[in-house]
Amino acid sequence: MRVALPGWAGTLAAKAALFITGMCCALAALLGVLVHVSVTHQTVDQARDRALSRLVEATAAYEAGDALRQHAGIDPEGLPKALRTLAAAGERGTMVTDHDGVPTMWAAGPADGGHALAVALDYSQSARTIEGLDRAILWSSGLAIGATLLVGAFAVTRVTRRLHATAQVARRISAGDLDARVGDARTQDPSRPPDEVAAVAAALDTMAASLQRKLLSEQRFTADVAHELRTPLTGLHAAAELLPPGRPTELVRDRVAALRTLTEDLLEISRLDTGKERLEVDTEALGALAERVVRVLRASGNSAQPGNSGSSGTPASDTEIVVVRDARVDTDRRRLERVLGNLVANAHRHGRTPVTLTIDGPVVTVRDHGDGYPDYVVEHGPQRFRTEGGATGHGLGLTIALGQAEVLGARLTFTNVPRSAGGGALATLTLAESQVFATNGPA
Repeated sequence: MRVALPGWAGTLAAKAALFITGMCCALAALLGVLVHVSVTHQTVDQARDRALSRLVEATAAYEAGDALRQHAGIDPEGLPKALRTLAAAGERGTMVTDHDGVPTMWAAGPADGGHALAVALDYSQSARTIEGLDRAILWSSGLAIGATLLVGAFAVTRVTRRLHATAQVARRISAGDLDARVGDARTQDPSRPPDEVAAVAAALDTMAASLQRKLLSEQRFTADVAHELRTPLTGLHAAAELLPPGRPTELVRDRVAALRTLTEDLLEISRLDTGKERLEVDTEALGALAERVVRVLRASGNSAQPGNSGSSGTPASDTEIVVVRDARVDTDRRRLERVLGNLVANAHRHGRTPVTLTIDGPVVTVRDHGDGYPDYVVEHGPQRFRTEGGATGHGLGLTIALGQAEVLGARLTFTNVPRSAGGGALATLTLAESQVFATNGPA
């Protein structure tokens, strides 16, 4: 079972701090152990040499029959048993123990009768030296770790700040701001050697510039094609009106109307792509606006959509309007009518009746009872000229609705109603709260 870690543990700064701390602690521990062992060995060796030197002097005095000096004697009290046994066996040795609460260095050698001649030296100064050294190692290690963490945090923060800036620009680009650039200082100054972050920033800037060029080229191509088609289509429309009545004439006029609608949609798409559309804000009641949209769709024999000279909709004779809470909003009437008109027309064209347009305050939904939206629409939103599952049409209605909703500052989402609830496609338009200044009960 994996333990869930807090969110901050996944950041690069936290990982770098943990790594630096671990490395500093390991290095400080290694150096501390080496210094402690080296100094301890040196101190013990010096104390042992002094004790053995005193033992030699005491042995000479004992053999000469002279009186032993202070801290020297035969089988003195406190002599470690192991050292006594070693001396009785005819060997010399040293040992550090506590004698009466004082660290003592003992040196012992053989004496007559299986006794031990021993010398005791005060080892407290050497012990204090080692303890002081250990404290100094701990304090210096702590200071070194703290200083290294500060320096490391400063260095890592500079890198992570640049990475955050790069990620922010990437998010802006994905949101449609193709003018966003990282502009990392290391990519603009040839005298400074580039690093990995600068390489990522440069690659992102290059990708954004290339993507912008391609999209601008596509937008120009779409706009040029639509403008070029306008003139011959106008002439073709005029010529179609002069044809004698009959089924062939109706077919020609229908196809000419479809071409004109496609041309107008392409022009609108190109205008939306520029991102320079301006709102003409006025106060509108959503209930009345929805009724006007449906009424125009029902009355238009050629399925003209409100807010546009023509569209590819279908008559909306089976559209039900449900007002849960009416609302008055500050919005661009033409654009909002276009959004609702396209949603209703799409529901009739690709779904099944009944189609319900529901108003609940700032939330407007359009639902049909067909097979629902294709998976790619639900997951990624509408895509131009893409149709799946036997659907027909040029595929620009939902794209225009989504683009106009973005211009209005509204949010348009596409979902499918579960089959247990009747199934069908559900488009939800949520207007910005700042645009809604009054809500009323059912109309």
